[in-house]
Amino acid sequence: MQKKFTRIAVATAIVGALFATSVVAPASAATGIKTGLRIAVIPKQVNSGYFEAWNKGAQKACKELQAKCDFIGGTKATGAVQVQFINKAIQKKYDAIIVAAADQNAIVPSLKKAQKAGIIVITSDADVAAASASARTVTIAPSEASRIGTAEVDWAAEAAGKKGTVAILSAAATAANQNIWIAAMGPYLTSKYPNMKWVGGSLDKAIFYGDDDTTKSTAQFNAILSQYPDVAAIIAPTTVGVLAAAAEKKKKNLSVKVTGLGLPSEMAPYLKDGTVEKVGLWNPIDLGYVAIYAAGHAKAKTFTGKTGSSFKAGTKTYKVVAGGIAYLGDPFTFTKSNIATFEKVY
Repeated sequence: MQKKFTRIAVATAIVGALFATSVVAPASAATGIKTGLRIAVIPKQVNSGYFEAWNKGAQKACKELQAKCDFIGGTKATGAVQVQFINKAIQKKYDAIIVAAADQNAIVPSLKKAQKAGIIVITSDADVAAASASARTVTIAPSEASRIGTAEVDWAAEAAGKKGTVAILSAAATAANQNIWIAAMGPYLTSKYPNMKWVGGSLDKAIFYGDDDTTKSTAQFNAILSQYPDVAAIIAPTTVGVLAAAAEKKKKNLSVKVTGLGLPSEMAPYLKDGTVEKVGLWNPIDLGYVAIYAAGHAKAKTFTGKTGSSFKAGTKTYKVVAGGIAYLGDPFTFTKSNIATFEKVY
């Protein structure tokens, strides 16, 4: 998915002030996490509805843990800007830093400096480079790449009644994330849904590229229908593509099922009127929420971040896999019944 979140509806940023060091209270009997922790929550940029939602989750966790969390950052998503705020957090002696890396390399030296100062570092939503994984305890990631792809197949199959042919409206042929998701879709469709197959008889022939351009995505959507008029469902694993497909389907009152990865703010009208039954994405609220708990457990030394270690956030337990990654789970699914909760968030 190539579309930057900076292009979504912008919410008013709430930038917290940096506070002096406070005394940490005794450990909570419920979680083992000390109350009174001070945590710097640093997004890629503050003027973004997506990261406002991310912070909303963080603040919810902070309230539950009686922690003081300050949402701090710049209005430009650059490593140089983030470094300034990381360094301020070090100077103010925060207990932990939660950061969505705007640059996977540029912020690493400052994060290592924070660790040397005894500050827990958790990345969330966007990680540092794999070679620099030691610069944080763990990264909180949306979903395992393969599951992002297979979940979209499930949505398409459900919408199409588990029968018929399927096509893919992708972004660019060189988009690494798209290609990983699509590769996972290939064998999953035909093995799990025996009454379904890819248009043209193979995955390769089923992929059409819209290059994350609205005009081209619309043209490619129509090209699919022109070549395969009986196609049952079209999967668009890109926010630009799924929006273009939904708009064209509604405009022409078509019966083909459309699903994929979409922003709730953009897809709400199409979910509400039934043009689209399901789309999904990851929930930034959960990314922020889980990251705070990871930091709290790490600070309490009840969580190491090593492969196989785990921690609890809310009612769920998250286990670290190779690479120091804790995945939220399945992609978050948006439907007519829940879209109102998210459409004004991101």
